[in-house]
Amino acid sequence: MGLTPGSDFSLADAVPLAEPVKTSTSASRRPQMFPILSPADIGRLCRFGHKQRWPDRASMFEAGSAATGMLVLLEGSVQITQYDGLGHYADVVEQGPGQFLAEIGQLAGHPSLVSGRAIGDVEALVIDPESLRALVVAEADLGERIMRALILRRVALLETNTAAPVLVGPPGHANMVRLQGFLARNAHPHAELAMDDVTALALLKEYGPTADQLPLVVCPDGTVKLNPSEAELGRCLGLLPDLSGDKVYDIAVIGAGPAGLATAVYAASEGLSVLVLDAYAFGGQAGASARIENYLGFPTGISGQALAGRAFVQAEKFGARIAVPAVVEGLDCSACPRRILIEGNPTVQAKAVVIASGAKYRHLAVADFARYDNAGVHYWASPIEGKLCRASEVMVVGAGNSAGQAIVYLSSQATKVHVLVRGASMEATMSSYLVERIRGLKNVEVHLRTEVVGLTGEDGELTAVTCRHRDTGEERHTPVRRLFLFIGADPNTDWLKECPVARDSKGFILTGAPSEDPTARTPLPLETNLPGIFAVGDARAGSTKRVAAAVGEGAGVVAQIHAYLATLDEHAMPIRS
Repeated sequence: MGLTPGSDFSLADAVPLAEPVKTSTSASRRPQMFPILSPADIGRLCRFGHKQRWPDRASMFEAGSAATGMLVLLEGSVQITQYDGLGHYADVVEQGPGQFLAEIGQLAGHPSLVSGRAIGDVEALVIDPESLRALVVAEADLGERIMRALILRRVALLETNTAAPVLVGPPGHANMVRLQGFLARNAHPHAELAMDDVTALALLKEYGPTADQLPLVVCPDGTVKLNPSEAELGRCLGLLPDLSGDKVYDIAVIGAGPAGLATAVYAASEGLSVLVLDAYAFGGQAGASARIENYLGFPTGISGQALAGRAFVQAEKFGARIAVPAVVEGLDCSACPRRILIEGNPTVQAKAVVIASGAKYRHLAVADFARYDNAGVHYWASPIEGKLCRASEVMVVGAGNSAGQAIVYLSSQATKVHVLVRGASMEATMSSYLVERIRGLKNVEVHLRTEVVGLTGEDGELTAVTCRHRDTGEERHTPVRRLFLFIGADPNTDWLKECPVARDSKGFILTGAPSEDPTARTPLPLETNLPGIFAVGDARAGSTKRVAAAVGEGAGVVAQIHAYLATLDEHAMPIRS
């Protein structure tokens, strides 16, 4: 079902979806989104591209198809439209001479999110993704204007809710929330159809999905997938770059949290070839923080998603290649260059590896927990979860800064927030500014010395939580459908089982430890017992579990990698055990 964009598709054949797209971003910042370049500006850009012509009404690019990079219009105009894979389009903007066509995805060569049709004969300067990255670095002032426009255009597309992929499923359904979260965390525009929408009803009738096959996802090319995995959805959207070939990267970074992104930014800006791999989304656990207020340089605070998004764009700007979602299954440490094993993809090679895989969320040790995991139990509080909490009571377990940020955010969405703290106070583990703010929230009730001992549900969804006071043994049954867990994390290092990287008893990676062999080279401070394999951020033993500390380690490891690369010769170095 649905139209597949192609050379024979014309706007006359499509079904209008709505009036031209209008967003708060485009209304308030239109001059920055669609600047007009001067002849002098265009002259500076000519060395980065080549000229090309299109006849009237020709398709210049299609949503979901491989992007050509950035087009700078020299003659004629172009109508930009969004397309949802179901034969529906929405006009976005018409651009003319002196303007450029692109959004932030073109830095990495991702498929286009919009379609473009020539209005009259068109001539444009075509700047491919690699040249676009070179442009924004080499032409600082002009590059700044272009980057700002590319970012604002993505923000505007995120606000429209009319683009592919289209999700069809019941609100609050565990897999619906899972895929909404994946798309939101990766800043990818998408649309959602209510189950009683006419188009949704037609899709449901055609595919007849069972409950566990929801949601349906309509890809940009019109194909429909039933409850796809994140990896399947990523392939459908063209998010994963082609990793085939014999290329050997200078650095492979496993994990795109603050530490991994900092490594990518600093390494790529210094001319090293960098590949970043992450199984879910850029930003890691920090990317799910509702607001970070103690990060240097942001006195009014910044959301974890916004901070991670800026770092992600920086890394791509300098040429880092980022593959999300790419599940790393193992690391072959028996040879140099090192070989990284990726689920469903060819093995990739790198001279140095930075393990920045962070930590994985801890679960409650209560009966039937697995039944409600992701079916009422959450590990972060984003606007997606916030919408599910409106006009209801929720519960937060934990007393760290992540819990504090979630409590403050959820208090603005839910009628009441129950907070469970195992200890006698929050002050010991939470920043004082958050403690004071929580004390001033009238709809927050803090339960000290209390823990969860049972979960109750109906039809596979959480309906109530049983709590017990640790001193008195008194139990309390609280009817809540949303439980948020911020109870710490364990190192995400299980995927290293076939690689003899030294770890402590809890699984955190040891770095900088001197070898028992007096003839062996002393590891660098962030280097593991294996030459050329480094660890930064939450996965590293002894690291400070703060965003700023992770960024510092990611930046600092690059100098150590330079020192290691300088020692390499044609032969693989021996492995220290």
